[in-house]
Amino acid sequence: MSDERAAPGEAGPAEPTPRSLRGSAGQWLAGSALLAGLVGAVHWTVGWPALLAPWRELPATHLAGLLALAALSYVLRAVRAHDALRAQTGSRFLPMLRVTVLHTTANNLLPMRLGEAAFPLLVRRYFGLRLTRGTLALAWIRLMDLHVLALVGIVAWLLSAADRLLPSIALAAAILALPAAVRLLPIVARRFTARGLAGRLLRAVRDTGPADAFELARLYLWTVLSWGAKLAAFAAIVAHFLDAPAGTLLAGIVGAELSSVLPFHGVAGAGSYEAAMVAALYPLGVAPAAALGAAVNLHLFLLGVTLLSSLAALLIPVPPARAAADPVAEDANRA
Repeated sequence: MSDERAAPGEAGPAEPTPRSLRGSAGQWLAGSALLAGLVGAVHWTVGWPALLAPWRELPATHLAGLLALAALSYVLRAVRAHDALRAQTGSRFLPMLRVTVLHTTANNLLPMRLGEAAFPLLVRRYFGLRLTRGTLALAWIRLMDLHVLALVGIVAWLLSAADRLLPSIALAAAILALPAAVRLLPIVARRFTARGLAGRLLRAVRDTGPADAFELARLYLWTVLSWGAKLAAFAAIVAHFLDAPAGTLLAGIVGAELSSVLPFHGVAGAGSYEAAMVAALYPLGVAPAAALGAAVNLHLFLLGVTLLSSLAALLIPVPPARAAADPVAEDANRA
């Protein structure tokens, strides 16, 4: 991967800015409406006291262990991001841990996917990388996240299906999809050598992605481990609030997590997270009220992990990147 540092006057058609994190009044209004709708739905269908009561039966040591397991997933995400950008970030892992946790916090709290802009902005602040470089690195990270979630979703389908032939075929196809896409990307990019914006974007994605199969496997391993820790903690929490088979629990969690990639996303994910989980569990025979209770409590656990991790990340002493830009990048920018 090339060493791309921030240069004065850098610009790009799709670069995020601090304004990207603020969003529009319409985005905040829609996100707030989802939050208000969730509060009302819980009040009228389950009732807040009844919904929160099962927390009293969860041992404190068990909860602490699950919080630690979920926090471990944040550390593993930071290892992945550090590995993906190691040519630019060197051995500075603690700054990347802070970047990853704060990016996740922004993603979990801000509406309508506004938090995604935090990653390229933070890697520019702490490592001096170009915004486009951070954005493309995030695109590769999200591709691997989606692939792992798709695999888990198919496994949940496989566990819940009476006839396992179709989900087995889907699982095999999904396993082969990511390496096949990485293999085909350079071929497709070469065909667009002189075809304007599409070709430039494809070549940029190709050049900032995994350099070889070993690097792809390594980054994918970090992805699997981070999701494994997170899903294990989430499954234990949901199982405490909802009596259902493992495949059903996984389907609900995957549905809730996939809601976070949609552009229609409530403040702190409220409303959209719960609606996605209820929608995923309803075809599997789970009553909407029971699914809503489990979804809200899982979401509260997620927000608790988010806030505790962000407070810990803010305690990490990390200076911002030096103001001086990489001369190679400056020369390329002038050219």
